[in-house]
Amino acid sequence: MTAQHTLVAENVRLSYGDRTIVDGLDLHVPAGQITSIVGANGCGKSTLLRALARLLAPVSGQVVLDGRDISSRKSREVARVLGLLPQSPVAPEGITVADLVGRGRHPHQRPFARWGAHDYAAVADALDATGIADLADRSVDELSGGQRQRAWIAMALAQETDVLLLDEPTTFLDVAHQVEVLDLLTDLRAARGTTIVMVLHDLNLAARYSDQLIAMRQGRLHAQGAPADVVSSELVHEVFGLHSRILQDPVSGKPAVMPIGRHHVHH
Repeated sequence: MTAQHTLVAENVRLSYGDRTIVDGLDLHVPAGQITSIVGANGCGKSTLLRALARLLAPVSGQVVLDGRDISSRKSREVARVLGLLPQSPVAPEGITVADLVGRGRHPHQRPFARWGAHDYAAVADALDATGIADLADRSVDELSGGQRQRAWIAMALAQETDVLLLDEPTTFLDVAHQVEVLDLLTDLRAARGTTIVMVLHDLNLAARYSDQLIAMRQGRLHAQGAPADVVSSELVHEVFGLHSRILQDPVSGKPAVMPIGRHHVHH
């Protein structure tokens, strides 16, 4: 099992130039759980994730990792604890799956040092955990969307971080591959106790696969809690501007959102 780390945002304000995206946000990431961040486009979900990963410095407030301001820590030190899978990452042309996954070992390497047995074992374990060991010698360019996403997740696993942040890991995947990736992340949490924070577009998948939901609205945290406590027709309207009915998902028992549009509504 992994070590438990604390990741907290304290009164964080995030901007791009003169434009404030996130303002006055306080957040405590539950350790060893899957947390999904949901909200309308442009509400600040991915911006918040970038700040949690130390890629975007707050204008004010701070992100605190294990009791220390994350901006005061060295990049390599942070990368040993916290991994980020950005949205739509691009692999170098012609790189093999094994080489891509091996790049996850960079934070653990000293300059010009050779790999040790643990490095090779970490890559092998990551390939096994994601079910792509048989693809190790294949070019990433040849993989299907689901296989490619598994390769990127394997790279993040090879980094051996206890906290994993993912920005829309199901984007551009068909529904079968979306479920495949989310099942894999659930396996990770169960087997290793990994703390997982992800931005998801699909509220129903977020509700099914998450221990905690964070709903954002206009750059602020609107609600946080277990899906059963957070997902309501009122919240969906406030956050997404959408009328809906909330039913119980017959598969998972979690809440499921049924959108109500202007057409195809049974009275």
